[in-house]
Amino acid sequence: MLQRILEPEVMDTHEEAHGYDAMDHREVNERFVADFLALWDGGSPILDLGTGTAQIPIEFCRQSPLGKVIAVDASQQMLLLGQQNVNNAGFTQRIELVFQDAKQLSYPDQSFAAIMSNSIIHHIPNPDTVVREIARLIQPGGTILVRDLLRPTTLEERDALVSLYAGSATPHQQQMFAESLHAALTLAEIQEMVVQAGFPASGVSQTTDRHWTWAVAGTGTRT
Repeated sequence: MLQRILEPEVMDTHEEAHGYDAMDHREVNERFVADFLALWDGGSPILDLGTGTAQIPIEFCRQSPLGKVIAVDASQQMLLLGQQNVNNAGFTQRIELVFQDAKQLSYPDQSFAAIMSNSIIHHIPNPDTVVREIARLIQPGGTILVRDLLRPTTLEERDALVSLYAGSATPHQQQMFAESLHAALTLAEIQEMVVQAGFPASGVSQTTDRHWTWAVAGTGTRT
């Protein structure tokens, strides 16, 4: 089993933000939002953790005419570009971008009817801090969808995934993907964190050859 090697927690240079935004995330984002909508009971507001350049909330607004999103990130450069993306997409009334750290958010307990997050966990040195924040902020009966990369078992497996999914990307983008895979959690690691936060391990499963997903369906029983 590969040992976890951390990558920089925050990508906060102009080059990093634009390099990330230029990568083709469309298929992954569309699938993520469709999966969220299949769980979501329509409650608002929705929190998007680690929004980056706001691609996920924009895709959410494209797929759903309802719901407002508070999208947070710890990178000013990502948010600057994200605001441009939100403006260009025409969703400024439904998406609010906020500069905050997902490990310690300023919102009161049970502030959100739904929480979603795509590919933030592998950036965090101690990801249990984010899992605990999700547990603190979600309303009873709320929707949770968190998805991230799954750490491969060998370097050969990691390199095969990079070749398969980033083979046509630039060398820098390939390196970013390889480092992200190496920084990711195993299924057992994220399951343990979710259990410690008070949720069943069964809510976390491997959903692709390179992703795990933590899913909690909304029940509409929020107080």
